[in-house]
Amino acid sequence: MTKRQENNMGTALPNALQDSYTDMSARMAANPDMDIVTLRNMLDSLESLAAEPTDVTYQDVDAGGVSAILVTPAGASTEHILVYAHGGGCVTGSAASHRKLAAHVAKAAGVQAIIPNFRLAPEFPFPAQIEDLVTVHKWLRAKGYRPENTATAGDSAGGNLSIATILKLRELGEPLPAAILGFSPWLDMENLGKTMESNADSEALVSRDVSELMVTLYLGETSRTEPLANPLYADLAGLPPVFVSAGDAETLQDNAERFHDKARDAGVDVTLEIQPGQQHVYLFMAGKSTEADTTIANAGRWLRDRLGLAS
Repeated sequence: MTKRQENNMGTALPNALQDSYTDMSARMAANPDMDIVTLRNMLDSLESLAAEPTDVTYQDVDAGGVSAILVTPAGASTEHILVYAHGGGCVTGSAASHRKLAAHVAKAAGVQAIIPNFRLAPEFPFPAQIEDLVTVHKWLRAKGYRPENTATAGDSAGGNLSIATILKLRELGEPLPAAILGFSPWLDMENLGKTMESNADSEALVSRDVSELMVTLYLGETSRTEPLANPLYADLAGLPPVFVSAGDAETLQDNAERFHDKARDAGVDVTLEIQPGQQHVYLFMAGKSTEADTTIANAGRWLRDRLGLAS
């Protein structure tokens, strides 16, 4: 099923996220040799854009050796949990930088969320991130969370990881979570998508050069067509239901669309939502943007249905 809010493709709607991305792009262009610490600090500042979700508590936890933040919205089911993989190209980002975004999604779904601080590249390239997320899932099993009460989610690179973790669990013969949420997923490690060109003028942050940099730092010597790194090359048959979204002003729009089509053709229950005029990971504007809040509400209802929770 596809939900599309019609708009002229490649037309960006101005907001604080676009302004932040434009400023960051200018800073990177002015400093092409920007060090990794400066890059991480700059991108982590995006967390300030989302409104603080109300009636949510946070707890630092050790999830089998992986530090994480456990998010518990008031009234949420404590038997259901969302493993949220933060974005940032697998190079930047943290549980703290994506705390508010993940909490908005968890609150909409009426479940807990856990946001792991998985290892980052280039210090720890692929597949360290997937290994850490698998560790978190095994820890959740040991804590009594049933796989059918669990889902994966993530934005950008985290959207990739939310899929790749399922593929790795399947490879290991582990029980699979019940659902996958991918927001503006970064999947195409070859940067061959048509919207990388068609939306180049409307996208404020993710240019081909930026994506190439992140791919190089994340994958190292790993092939760009390795299915666990690039799920567009994976066998998707048998995956749990998937909800995927993107903005139609972002260069990675067709990553979501191509994955949707491939999953649908493999017989997967998959829903695609494209929001008009929106930048990459427009959910950073949660609580301050109609489009972000609409996608979060839709994703929350969708996940409740897949987990068998009352709306």
